[in-house]
Amino acid sequence: MCGICDRIKETKAGNNPFLVKELETGYVVIGDYQHFKGYTLFLYKDHVVELFDLDEKTREKHLYEMSLVAEAVKNAFGADKMNYECLGNGEGGAHIHWHLFPRRDGDIENYGNNGRGPVWWYPREEMYSDKNRPSNEELENLKATLHRELDKLLKELYENDI
Repeated sequence: MCGICDRIKETKAGNNPFLVKELETGYVVIGDYQHFKGYTLFLYKDHVVELFDLDEKTREKHLYEMSLVAEAVKNAFGADKMNYECLGNGEGGAHIHWHLFPRRDGDIENYGNNGRGPVWWYPREEMYSDKNRPSNEELENLKATLHRELDKLLKELYENDI
């Protein structure tokens, strides 16, 4: 089983403290480390490796939901810009999942091009240090903030569809 499948199994068993909300195609979870405040993942529900392996309707729905989650993250945490990644070749394994990074000016400090550049220009040992793990209280606040914004966007979506 892959790392993402392990997380989903924990989520289904009610043992994932990072879960924000279940959507039709995936699970919204706060990232374990929060150097980029509001860093969120969107985990596709089934073990599928590539977007093109999904049927067209499912792929469209998943990409739409991912975009909606990104919008909620941006709104909830005041990002200047969102960064999106769907890699599948790291620790999580080859399973469709999205890394949604809310970016702010100077968030990689003096690294990169005068503090500008991809998140991966920030030192890995700093990004994944214990100082960036949210406390239980911080985690609950992050989850509640994002949950409220997701619910707001979903409500607007359903009202406009009627």
